[in-house]
This record gives sequence, structure tokens and C-alpha cells, in this order.
Amino acid sequence: MKSILEEITLTDVRDGDFRVAVLPFGATEPHNLHLPYGTDTMESRCIGRAVCEAANAQGGRVVLLPTIPYGTETNMNALPLAMNLNPSTMLMVVKDLVESIQRAGIRKIVFLNSHGGNELKPILRELHGQCASQIFLCNWFQMVRDRYHEIFDVAEDHAGEMETSLALAYFPDFVVRNSDGSLRGDAGATRPMRFEALNEGWVSITRPWHLLTTQSGSGNPHAATADKGRAVMDLIVQRIAPFLAELSQAEIDDTFPFA
Repeated sequence: MKSILEEITLTDVRDGDFRVAVLPFGATEPHNLHLPYGTDTMESRCIGRAVCEAANAQGGRVVLLPTIPYGTETNMNALPLAMNLNPSTMLMVVKDLVESIQRAGIRKIVFLNSHGGNELKPILRELHGQCASQIFLCNWFQMVRDRYHEIFDVAEDHAGEMETSLALAYFPDFVVRNSDGSLRGDAGATRPMRFEALNEGWVSITRPWHLLTTQSGSGNPHAATADKGRAVMDLIVQRIAPFLAELSQAEIDDTFPFA
């Protein structure tokens, strides 16, 4: 079944009788020196395609919407062309898109987020009770944490081993290398903060990326491989696709989504 909205026609949409809409979120921001500004958007697009196609092969009626290519970048405003949507602006954009989805008769919506700066849970809280749809949020990069170190060697934050592996597997032509074949990016070292509470995560701030990093990368990318990218994609599909298929088949009643 055809499920990629950008690639199908009105006839396909009518015949598809879609029950779930997946709305991917990306960003436009620097990713060290070896990955493109559109890394998060490309990740969202290829992950969205993989999980929706797998879900529909399992009996789902799921449509993949175009990826939103801009995210919240207030902590990268000192870096050139980090294209920012303030959280309040993001709310307005998402609210309009949710209304468009609802007008199509789809009442189950999944936000598939690829950018850590997109704080989307407050949007779910804001829209709760204001719209007829049930909205779900999947930050896929958090979903794989329990299996992360089975696949990767170095912790990921931004433009590190996991993101670089996905790029090598699914959009390798955009990965920049030196003449010797090594990745152009640096080691992704970060500057420690003065307070133990911040370093340990007990207290948090919005981190100014130009002070935190050297070239916008946070996490060492140099152990990345395409095989690791395919392995984490397999894990993502194994976890999200059955949920989407089950969600598609579920009836909305007074206690949905509770048992």
C-alpha cells in the first residue's frame, strides 16, 4: 500500500483509508563538519518511511506526512544558518497541521521527532482537550537507549557515532570526508561546566552550543559505520512499526488509549 503522502495522489489517499498519520520533525542546523545541516530532517524522513512501510505490511493504514525541516534552535543562534522556530511558533505550526489532519478524518497522530531541541511534550499538553485527535510522541533517539551500547561504542549527543552511522547507511553522499577517507569532523569534545549539578544533570540549562562545542559536534563520530546505522534502523523499525499497525487497528472509545 502506498503511504508516503509526498509521492501519492488524491486517489491513493481516498483508497488508503488511513487511520494513523505520522508527522516527522527534523531541523536545519550544523552537525560538526562532516554531516549536513539537514541531518535531522533526512533521518526523520528515512526512519518515517521505513516504519510506515513496515507497519502497513503488518496490516496498518498509516500515512507518512512530509517532514517539518525546521526546529527550535535558540541555543545555536551564534552559529550561522541554524534556522530557528521558537517553541511558541512551533505550537502554532503544529496546531494548524493537526487541524488539517483532523479534517481528513484521521484521529490518531504520531509525532516522530529527530531533533533534541524540539520540546514537543508541552505541545501535546497544550492541545489535549482542544482537539479531537489523540496525539502520540516518539523521540526515536530516546527509544533506543536501552540497546544503544550493544550497537555503538561512544555515547551520542549530536553528530556523533549514531547519527553519523545513520548518515553512512542512508544518505552517504552527504557525508564529507578528508582526502585520506577519514571523516572531516572533529572528535566532538565538549566543554565541562563549572557546577557539579550541571555536569551530573541534576540541574539543566539551555546549552549555548558555541560555548559547549568546538565545531557544533557533541559526541565522537569516528567509530561510525553504515552497518551500525542499519542495525539501529532495524531496532527502530522492530519497535515502532508494530505499534503503528496496532494503533491503526485500534478503535477509539471513551477510555482510549487505556485498556
